[in-house]
Amino acid sequence: MGAGVVTTRGDVHYVVTEFGTAYLHGKTIRQRAEALIRIAHPDFREELHEFALKQHYLDDRRTLADIAG
Repeated sequence: MGAGVVTTRGDVHYVVTEFGTAYLHGKTIRQRAEALIRIAHPDFREELHEFALKQHYLDDRRTLADIAG
């Protein structure tokens, strides 16, 4: 009772928001970051993109416009 619940990235196949669905199973960290940024609320995409760059999840040659399409 009161123990934390852990879900590893290997357990997550889909993330669904009102802005779309991201299929994450079998993807790299970079591919996951891009997919999640793509389906994030537009007000938060830039912040998520900057965080992913800072964490080296994304290559700095990929702009937000490249990812969000």
